[in-house]
Amino acid sequence: MIELLKYALTVFIGFFAIMNPFANIPIFISLVGNASRETKKRINKKATLTAFLIVLAFSLLGKFIFEMFGITIPAFKITGGILVFHIGYEMVQSKKPSAKHMKDVDLDENIAISPLAIPVLAGPGTIVTAMNYVSNTDYIHVFIVITIFAFMCYITYWGFKLADFIVEKTGNNIITVIGKIMGLIIAIIGVGMFVSGIKLAFSLT
Repeated sequence: MIELLKYALTVFIGFFAIMNPFANIPIFISLVGNASRETKKRINKKATLTAFLIVLAFSLLGKFIFEMFGITIPAFKITGGILVFHIGYEMVQSKKPSAKHMKDVDLDENIAISPLAIPVLAGPGTIVTAMNYVSNTDYIHVFIVITIFAFMCYITYWGFKLADFIVEKTGNNIITVIGKIMGLIIAIIGVGMFVSGIKLAFSLT
């Protein structure tokens, strides 16, 4: 039981850092603009639900995808670690992925799918992190990963719902600082994935 609790805490920290709900709030605000409250609510629901379904699919089909493409766990961990580290490094340097530079987007509710659901919420880093957590594990651990990601989507939903209020009370500077801290955590997680992959590849203890 203690081992499962530690695992759940590790997964939560990983998802919280990679999804960065607070830093995504300004992105949500910039995309929805001055839309009505009902429109914002529909976009919010669609985006968070779609992000959950995307990661759910990769979590459940991760092992099948590995077998179909002949992907080894060490290779995946090494590549995933490099990718996650790069994302964290960009966040620490205050660089947003190019997919998030969406200044001139028409207010079409399809923005809930792209760019909000993917790649802002369920981007490569999130998918890689989810597949890393469920690789070479049993069904209990897979269930924990899916449950925690669902909880993260719920937190993100409320963050977007209260977006205007949060920015008004905290200011963009606080959100920027939080984003840098999350970036550092993500970079550390990436290094850990890389080292784990190297150890598996060369049978190191």
